[in-house]
Amino acid sequence: MSQQTTTTPLTFTVRRHEPELILPAKPTPRELKPLSDIDDQEGLRFHIPVIHIYQSNPKMGNKNPASVIRHALAKALVFYYPFAGRLKEGPGRKLMVDCLGQGALFIEAEADVTLKQFGVELQPPFPCREELLYDVPGSSRILDSPLLLIQVTRLLCGAFILVVRVSHTMCDAFGYVQFLTALSEMAKGASTPSTLPVWQRELLCARDPPRVTCVHHEYDKVADTDGITIPLEIMETRSFFFGPTEISAIRRFVPTHLKRCTTFEVLTACLWRCRTIALQPNPNDEMRMMTIVNARLKFNPRIPVGYYGNVFAYPAAISKARDLCNKPLGHALELVMKAKSEVTEEYLKSVADLMVIKGRPNFTTVGSYIVSDVTRSGLLEIDFGWGNAVYAGPDYHVAGFYTRHINHKGESGIVVPIWLPCVAMKRFAKELDIMLARDHNNDHVNQEHVLAHSKL
Repeated sequence: MSQQTTTTPLTFTVRRHEPELILPAKPTPRELKPLSDIDDQEGLRFHIPVIHIYQSNPKMGNKNPASVIRHALAKALVFYYPFAGRLKEGPGRKLMVDCLGQGALFIEAEADVTLKQFGVELQPPFPCREELLYDVPGSSRILDSPLLLIQVTRLLCGAFILVVRVSHTMCDAFGYVQFLTALSEMAKGASTPSTLPVWQRELLCARDPPRVTCVHHEYDKVADTDGITIPLEIMETRSFFFGPTEISAIRRFVPTHLKRCTTFEVLTACLWRCRTIALQPNPNDEMRMMTIVNARLKFNPRIPVGYYGNVFAYPAAISKARDLCNKPLGHALELVMKAKSEVTEEYLKSVADLMVIKGRPNFTTVGSYIVSDVTRSGLLEIDFGWGNAVYAGPDYHVAGFYTRHINHKGESGIVVPIWLPCVAMKRFAKELDIMLARDHNNDHVNQEHVLAHSKL
């Protein structure tokens, strides 16, 4: 059966110091730096929080992690000085960073709780999320606001929770890890990052003249005639753990001609199907599964090492709701694999051109589900001197982020936070458990028998 967590009743008090603006430790260039046409699309104009949890480490003595990270931030901003700037918008909604060294926001805090009280499984949803990242008034705006907000909360046991909120226009997961790695290196005494940052956002700007050469269903305009867009206020969060046993159980439903599929692809197809069944949409509704695809290795010549801007696309797999629910898992899986395979250098250039031609539209939200695999991004290995994180991952309802996790049994696997209305969440968990159930007398399960109850 799937292992899942629900919201814990744990409450605690956080004492915050006054928010500070951390300036670069040395003078930095004063300039206006345009973002790429991938960076400044509507769908990335938001701040995304990432949670890092660290255990106490006796070797660090009485060192205050907040002081260490605050000092390191000032040093890191010398190299990553655009993070100390502010976004401006020019003609055609073009975003650019006004690099005047205004600084990044930093908050030091203490909580009257131990890490052990968070429970045996450190994964979303975390209690008192708003306390672990204080939304400084006015700081959530996209334009003319800090691009970076960091809160370090020390716990009674010596552990600490680092939450970083960053403007997604500035970086993707790999760019974020590159910056945090530089920050951790500075925290441990380095004077220069091991990987020097590269701006060069012109590499992903639209061509002249722009020309859309690929099909981009992820930006289709779809009217919500059936009211299937889920209001945020009615959603709840649960995390689901998928170790080798769970992945093996899902792979039983993979047809022979798709056996080459990756763990990400088969898990994504499974979640797409279970989620659709849980939402009970109109059978004729189009459902979209959009997978974040890192395109760094698709370019020739390659995107330079050190480039920390957004280099990804989210191609859409599309299916009628009735087909997702009634057909075998192979139907969803084949669509996911095909969509992923479409992302090439030309595809990303076509997205950049589309942004300029169509005014930087948002991705399609009606009937859409977005997932992103950050298991290989290196989030857990970011070490500020206290060792690797015991949990690290984005915390945002827009997408389902796949993160690495070792559960309380010592099993390595993937944790996926799911956001759904309460009633739909119960249906989702039930459907997923049915797919993961094993027939101990017969390891080969009749797929039609398992899936028949899910018909719309």
